[in-house]
Amino acid sequence: MCPAPLHLRLVLVFSGKRKSGKDFITDRIQERLGRGVCCVLRLSGPLKHQYAQEHGLDLDQLLGPGPYKERYRGDMICWGESRRRQDPGFFCRLATRGALQPVWVVSDARRLSDLTWFKSRFPQQTRTVRVQSSEETRRQRGWSFTAGVDDAESECGLDSGVEFDWIITNEVNAPSLEEQLQPILKLAEESAVL
Repeated sequence: MCPAPLHLRLVLVFSGKRKSGKDFITDRIQERLGRGVCCVLRLSGPLKHQYAQEHGLDLDQLLGPGPYKERYRGDMICWGESRRRQDPGFFCRLATRGALQPVWVVSDARRLSDLTWFKSRFPQQTRTVRVQSSEETRRQRGWSFTAGVDDAESECGLDSGVEFDWIITNEVNAPSLEEQLQPILKLAEESAVL
């Protein structure tokens, strides 16, 4: 195993269900810290890139929020699982390639193998964050249950058996995101100046 890059100080690995607000929260963290200090790494990006390349699909539409991505989601999940069985760190390595900032924010860990890869590769730097939202809130954001997607490992693999360093409740009636993010931002700011 290679040592962590010298510049790397903190890896925040986020997970949560579809439409829980992971991207919204991780983008806010990057805005707060600045792009020179913090990069957002999306494990789904390299997966979609490889899938689009191998299947002759439109990458821009796969990366977007629309129906095009939803049409291929089930097959893309199966394809990704097959790749992970062959090499559990395949997409993690692709996502982190070229990341030079001292703080990495992984916006979309979905499986225990994702957490395991970051924790084993960067044990001193890695912290985990779970974003939670009720089904009702997620429905208001455009989510609807899709069999074969919302009951697959890609959505349920981290629902139990994992102790997260932080749990963020992304709901209207929860404490403000600013308040909940305070300890995470404090650690990230402190880590960036070490």
